[in-house]
Amino acid sequence: MSLTIYHNPRCSKSRATLALLQERGLEPGIVEYLNTPPSAEELARILSLLGKAPAELMRKGENEYKEHFKGREMSDARTIELMVQHPKVIERPIVVNGDRAAVGRPPEAVLDIL
Repeated sequence: MSLTIYHNPRCSKSRATLALLQERGLEPGIVEYLNTPPSAEELARILSLLGKAPAELMRKGENEYKEHFKGREMSDARTIELMVQHPKVIERPIVVNGDRAAVGRPPEAVLDIL
């Protein structure tokens, strides 16, 4: 089993999701995605596992969203490229377990993929 959390330690939901996993005896690989963003290929795979379009995984309240995405039409590939360049817009936390993924909002949402 390959368990990974795309984590922002400053986010309460991300911390709660990590704690939920650890309380169950799981030690996921931790990717602090603001420091180490996923590649475009990784993000495309995550989106596929989630069954979401790029726009559905974006934090629309972030300044980076308003500066680089809001009101612009672009392909999914271009949107993913920009998400990698501006990882702050990527919703968090994301937990990937093999070929399944979930966004930890609420944290208990990740239990379905364990």
